[in-house]
Amino acid sequence: MAAANESMTDLKAEFAEYRRELHKNPQTKYEETFAAGLIAKKLKEWGIPFEQGIAVTGIVATIKGKKSDSGKFIGLRADMDALDIIERSGVPHTSRNHGKMHACGHDGHTAGLLAAAKHLSITRNFNGTAHLIFQPAEEGGNGAHKMIEEGLFERFPCDYVFGAHNWPFAPLGKAGTRVGGLLASVDKFDIVVTGKGGHAAMPHQVIDPAVVAAHIITALQSIVSRNIAPVDSAVVSVTNLNVGTGAFNIVSNEAKMSGTVRTFSNETRHFIKKRMEEIIVNVAAAYGAKAKMEYEFTNDPTVNTADGVEMAVKALTEILGTENVDGNCEPTMGGEDFGAFLAKRPGAFVFLGQSVSGNEKSPHSHGLHSPFYDFNDDVIPIAASFFTKLVENYMPLKK
Repeated sequence: MAAANESMTDLKAEFAEYRRELHKNPQTKYEETFAAGLIAKKLKEWGIPFEQGIAVTGIVATIKGKKSDSGKFIGLRADMDALDIIERSGVPHTSRNHGKMHACGHDGHTAGLLAAAKHLSITRNFNGTAHLIFQPAEEGGNGAHKMIEEGLFERFPCDYVFGAHNWPFAPLGKAGTRVGGLLASVDKFDIVVTGKGGHAAMPHQVIDPAVVAAHIITALQSIVSRNIAPVDSAVVSVTNLNVGTGAFNIVSNEAKMSGTVRTFSNETRHFIKKRMEEIIVNVAAAYGAKAKMEYEFTNDPTVNTADGVEMAVKALTEILGTENVDGNCEPTMGGEDFGAFLAKRPGAFVFLGQSVSGNEKSPHSHGLHSPFYDFNDDVIPIAASFFTKLVENYMPLKK
């Protein structure tokens, strides 16, 4: 891979510039017209066929190798949307759209896949077909689901699908992945408790929704501690509680709560939803109140397949060396809608380290979704090499 790495390094300056243009022009879910426009422009320049308008702003490019009679297909994905965050990184290429920011590095993911596209279109050192998926709306818009609903895998067959995410929690030059759950599902819930309001001096005449809500919150914590097996990971977090009129002497009629549920198993997440419904209704009834819940399954857990991880680790090892690749890294309860792809096709998602060792104040060392964060352009050639290696290893061009 030495020659490919050298060429990727040569391309770094070009694609870092594209990345910074993307960073200056962030747009959120299904509004990523600047990113889609830049991607389309470059694909046209390089003579790579593509289709636009998949899940509103999504693009899928198709590159065939010098031969394609192997009948093999591989999917490579990058997300391209930003977040509703006011940037405070202080970098020269800071956001021009106030209140919008590439605080998760999707600008860098897009640049990395673009670099792989250019390299693969020039070398075509493989026998098969690569589909490059530029996905919108990863941040809360279910963009992966929408692309699948619009026939992604029927229109663009993929035997395997792979993705990569920058990881400021690991130093540049390190990479990690694992078989099974790497990132958690992301679900959200809203609960409304209805009691009976009145004067605080006459508590016997009211049904206090604040008291009911407090007992519900406490009881919900028993799901993880008493209903889920200790070896199975889950989170139930009530993150908002709104109750009261603002007056010190009035008991309100209603309390509202919201929060999130995270697991690595679809079976577990459905169990938690059922258990929450039982607790909410029955705790409220015990106090003479009523309660209802709206529950939304958003992101699937990102569950890597064993064969996908094997392919990913092989590619990463050839690029970074055995000592820099962790094939059984620690999972995280953060979420990623790439899990929707892995629910349909085998493959793997990987983390690419990007922090600057010894410099915690570097924007590359700040956590994801931080207003002080910035993607590390040194990750671009690593990501591009990773995608290229996956293609060439899975679909080798026999001499």
